[in-house]
Amino acid sequence: MLMERERLQNYVGNGEKVKPTFSAAEMKRRQDAVRKVMAELKIDAALFTSYHNICYLSDFLFCYFGRRYGLVLDHKGATSISAGIDGGQPWRRTFGNNVTYTDWQKDNYFHAVRGLTKGVKRLGIEFDHINLDTMALLRSEFPDMEFVDIAAPAMKLRMVKSAEEIAHITEMARIADIGGAACCEATQAGTPEHEVALHSTSTMVREIAKSWPHAELMDTWTWFQSGINTDGAHNPVTSRKIERGDILSLNCFPMVAGYYVALERTLFCETATDEHIRLWEINCAVHDRGKELLVPGAKCSDVAKELNEMYQEHQLLRYRSFGYGHSFGVLCHYYGREAGLELREDCHTVLEPGMVVSMEPMITIPNHLPGAGGYREHDILVITASGNKNITSHPYGPEHMIVKKLS
Repeated sequence: MLMERERLQNYVGNGEKVKPTFSAAEMKRRQDAVRKVMAELKIDAALFTSYHNICYLSDFLFCYFGRRYGLVLDHKGATSISAGIDGGQPWRRTFGNNVTYTDWQKDNYFHAVRGLTKGVKRLGIEFDHINLDTMALLRSEFPDMEFVDIAAPAMKLRMVKSAEEIAHITEMARIADIGGAACCEATQAGTPEHEVALHSTSTMVREIAKSWPHAELMDTWTWFQSGINTDGAHNPVTSRKIERGDILSLNCFPMVAGYYVALERTLFCETATDEHIRLWEINCAVHDRGKELLVPGAKCSDVAKELNEMYQEHQLLRYRSFGYGHSFGVLCHYYGREAGLELREDCHTVLEPGMVVSMEPMITIPNHLPGAGGYREHDILVITASGNKNITSHPYGPEHMIVKKLS
């Protein structure tokens, strides 16, 4: 006897809707802004598939594990599409409705999409997220639909933050500062990197639980790097033990509701050579000047070029590691990035009030040279009508961040 199950499951009403991250007015503002773009592009509905857009527009952050997720937004409503493995959690989180598909047939996801896009002729999709396999399946399942890119205009909407978003990010920056203090507290010769990172992360998670008792506690992390491991900004934590005189990097990343912020600092264990301090002070000077340049009307590429000149004056430009900063909002190390707002030579976006950007200059001196290691300072700034507001308060530089031995 062949056993079959239904293609869709109904988890609507399984529990109560949870307290949302943002107000209903804020979520409606976001969805209506997309609908305005849809009207301009003559799009009947949009199928969002990325972590960042689904989270931004519905307050639901999915857990991928090889399954497809989506959010169908039309001119009347919004419905998340989730896998049965998640039960009723997607419905409880979604600002809108939810449809759950089962694993019993491979095309059940597209069956769910079909039910939400009846009569749709032009469907918005994220060209920068849909892979070739999914694109081929969409064309096969919906041969009469025209697919229109909505990723770029959606990103532009996310780049300017609302008052609620800025308040959310500001509180998270406070928690990142707490994580930085925990790193310094745990840093001493003989302590492994992972023990410092664990102390920082647990401290931040506990503080998040106090500030957002209704939130899902997920994905907060710390990278703590020592010695040679500081040469890359995203180098993972290891069990290497800190040694006296080591250059160190703390990188604290609290995550709440898909929003991530960062605190990054150069520090040393007990002592630093004269050449280390010279290079460190130069990087701090670039950091200070960079923060001054983040004002309305400034072009990202111009900011990068001026800071390049500072490094070049000291013959250090060749050691610069990456761009000088980027937008903050719904993003993470394993998903979305607002690539239209980065402080790089090839990004010509003009800063405007409501944008939230980092200033994070970094140089890496090769291991065979005096002063070897990676130097990086990172603050988050909110662009205001008259300039900017720095929401990072953790100290930096040789005066503050040479961590002495605990008594």
